[in-house]
Amino acid sequence: MSRKKAFVKPAVLLATGLLVFNTAIPFTAAAELSLDDSIALALQNNPSIKMAIADKDKAAWGIKESEAGKMPNLSLSNSNNRSGAEGASSSENFNTSLRVSWPLYTGGRTEGLIDQAKYNANIATVGVAKVKEQVKLDTTTAYFSVLQNNKLVTVNQQTVNNLSEHLKNVQAQYQVGTIAKSDVLRSEVELANAQQNLTKAQNAYDVSIATFNNIIGLPLDSQNTMKDDLAFAQYDMSLEDSIQRAKEKRPEIVQSQDTINAAKAGIKVADSGKLPTVSASGTQGWSGSKFPGDNSNWTVGVSASWDIFDGGVTNAKIKEAQANMEKVNHSDQQTRTAVELEVRQAYLSMKEAEARIETSKVAVGKANEDLKASQAKYYAGVGTNL
Repeated sequence: MSRKKAFVKPAVLLATGLLVFNTAIPFTAAAELSLDDSIALALQNNPSIKMAIADKDKAAWGIKESEAGKMPNLSLSNSNNRSGAEGASSSENFNTSLRVSWPLYTGGRTEGLIDQAKYNANIATVGVAKVKEQVKLDTTTAYFSVLQNNKLVTVNQQTVNNLSEHLKNVQAQYQVGTIAKSDVLRSEVELANAQQNLTKAQNAYDVSIATFNNIIGLPLDSQNTMKDDLAFAQYDMSLEDSIQRAKEKRPEIVQSQDTINAAKAGIKVADSGKLPTVSASGTQGWSGSKFPGDNSNWTVGVSASWDIFDGGVTNAKIKEAQANMEKVNHSDQQTRTAVELEVRQAYLSMKEAEARIETSKVAVGKANEDLKASQAKYYAGVGTNL
């Protein structure tokens, strides 16, 4: 064997191996996902959940901010003044003070703000659960949309295959003069329409794949294999039980109730403007020509204030809070009605789909029989192309 031939054979084997390896890469990159796997990825990657968690953390710090209104406040201040006159030496004066103040009574304002912050934090916490449930629903819908569109691609491909085969038979019969040219044209048009429908179905499938990847946090062009399949599972809960469960479990209703409680706390905050406030304070001061000061002095005391007349500001805030309370009550009723309506619509649509499954099975069976009979008649020359 020559050196040239000895070199070519290993090179061919190496090139073939690389080709096989590169061809296998797309298949190994594609993940096989079950519905549970998809939901787990979505809960981990979906940005909506991360934003809801950030809102929850923000609301939790809002509680700390409101609670700080009941704590003492400590401040330190210092001033330095230098003065002099023409022909005289200048003098320097330092003033330093350390002051502590503590609100003892705010008419319920601080307590009301704390309550509002707590209810808002609970709303944000429930909001995280709400977003997670929505992400689960969106993932499930997208997952089965991919499966459905994949089935539609298969159905449309079968239609194209059937019409292509039928066109061949029609053309064969036209060649022997048993049918008219119009039958061939009609079959060609039907095949063209079927090919367009196949293109639309393929596009819908590609879009559903991108939508699914977007929800679970994967690159939009990722190709995944779905483990699960379209299957029917009987739902046994009654409509009344479903509505009752929704009223007990739906996050919107829990949030609506907390919104009502927060509005009540808002009225308490507004009412505090009619009541006096009491605070204690103490100051330690130093003053003199040297920092922080040569002379020391201190004061302690309790002060109270009460706005006898504020031009109607407090009354306006109370009326505003009461109007907000009325709005929140109406919103709560609207939320509960919307949840019940949504459950009714979903339940009735589900029952309709259950009934259509059974009727569709019968229709498919009859359609298959009708197709076979029509094909037999047409090929025998006693049926129509339509």
